Amino acid sequence: MPKVSLFNQNGSQVGEIELNESVFGIEPNQHVLFEAIVMQRASLRQGTHKVKVRSEVRGGGRKPWRQKGTGRARQGSIRSPQWRGGGTVFGPTPRSYSYKLPKKVRRLAIKSALSSKVLEENVLVLESLAFDAPKTKDFKTVLGGLSVEKKALIVTADLDENVALSARNIPGVTVVTADGINVLDVVNHDQLIMTKAAVEKVEEVLA
Repeated sequence: MPKVSLFNQNGSQVGEIELNESVFGIEPNQHVLFEAIVMQRASLRQGTHKVKVRSEVRGGGRKPWRQKGTGRARQGSIRSPQWRGGGTVFGPTPRSYSYKLPKKVRRLAIKSALSSKVLEENVLVLESLAFDAPKTKDFKTVLGGLSVEKKALIVTADLDENVALSARNIPGVTVVTADGINVLDVVNHDQLIMTKAAVEKVEEVLA
């Protein structure tokens, strides 16, 4: 079973914690990871793009010239696609880009992401994480004690307003709950910092 160091909020190591091998110790499946990231990024697209087709472009109500006898090609409207200022053919219209992967594939992807962090030795586990009031300075002190200098994903068992608000203004730091942990966030951050309760909750769901 993989083991990682257990720290208190002051940054002092207080022991080690064994992680569930079926969640944090599998061989990462790179293809599934890639598929999950593409799916998440697709779901983040707004899809609000829009062009006007010939029925929506202003003008063009009258036939520009008679059908026969002019020697020119027949035309029905000056807002046909071939005219300057005409409608667009097959242009983008508002739509959703989101789609879903099978449940087993999604579970394998998050397990692969977590296991990758363990292999890279970029996982820290805290006994607990709590503040009396929202204070960015206190959160920076915690990160300094843990020697965290890069982008970090903080995972708590449940939503803690004081923790979330304290981390909100720190660039590169994201706070999520154990229920909201996802592949894109795990891969996108250099270090993964989890509370002991969050580890237990993740293992309970994924093991």
